[in-house]
Amino acid sequence: MTASLLITSCSNDDDTPGIDETGDFANGMFILNEGNFGSNNASVSFYGNDGTLSNNIFQAVNGESLGDTAQSMLLEDEKAYVVLNVSNTVEVVNRYTFESLGTVSTGLVNPRYMVIENGKGYVSNWGDPTSPDDDFIAVINLSSYSVESTISVAEGPDRMEEEGGKIYVAHSGGYGYGNTVSVISTTSNTVTQTISVGDIPNSLFEENGKLYVLCGGKPDWTGDETVGKLFIIDTLNDAVISSFDFPAAQHPSQLVEEDDKLYYTIDNQIYGANLNLTSLPTGALFSTGEQGVYGVYGFAVQNGKIYVGDAVDYISAGKVYIYNLNGALENSFEVGLLPNGFYFND
Repeated sequence: MTASLLITSCSNDDDTPGIDETGDFANGMFILNEGNFGSNNASVSFYGNDGTLSNNIFQAVNGESLGDTAQSMLLEDEKAYVVLNVSNTVEVVNRYTFESLGTVSTGLVNPRYMVIENGKGYVSNWGDPTSPDDDFIAVINLSSYSVESTISVAEGPDRMEEEGGKIYVAHSGGYGYGNTVSVISTTSNTVTQTISVGDIPNSLFEENGKLYVLCGGKPDWTGDETVGKLFIIDTLNDAVISSFDFPAAQHPSQLVEEDDKLYYTIDNQIYGANLNLTSLPTGALFSTGEQGVYGVYGFAVQNGKIYVGDAVDYISAGKVYIYNLNGALENSFEVGLLPNGFYFND
């Protein structure tokens, strides 16, 4: 299933001493292009620090298509892991050359996002859309690229964050509407706690011992609209420290952190606030409306720049816009279909 506007972009740059960081894609940014559901046209673009753009790099390097519906990507050590939702696979490549290293090809059903903790990969899976009871986290052996066990969880496990031997799983609800965050111990690989949050938690991050969880709320078209919420949770005891309600009819998404500030989007507007906020910002930093962007499809903030992916009409080449923190447009270019994420390889 295409993740629609609940996709939140994420940057992950885990440079490790001793890793050979040479290759055509060693310095720059990967753009993950979701592609059309069921069309096998997912792709990855690369925008170099020197300003050069290369589209469809997996195909160019490996001579074959990446797969169907690229949901997310993770960079860790010398590898990049691309989670393909409809293909039910995770493609593993060298993050500097993009040469294929292997594929997790069995044991995944509707995979969404991946984290690595304690030497294992953890992939959230929605399972069969007709069943609310078969959702799970797949535990991946990173040497054999195989699923070695699974952890049963509530419906709709989506984005995850690892911290201190725990994995926090936001349950957006999958094909339903979730309102919890599961806490998984990576020692026992069991769910140790469930934290109640707002409806449809769509993005989260940890910083300074606090977990920030953004909940979009149920949209109007559900017939049961609820307000968006921001929760702050103490990762020491997993207790809610505070929560904030958004105004009615505002449905935020795409929460990220950069330089001790949080950023998120509402429709085509970009918002920012300090991590120690006592109230939600009343006004946006800027709008992407001048560029004709109705809803931000991909989003990231890195090194004083704001990156926006635009799905355009969902059948044409997607567009990327790069702004400074004041909202001034600095660059734009075309990429693959439905650009949903940015991953920085510096």
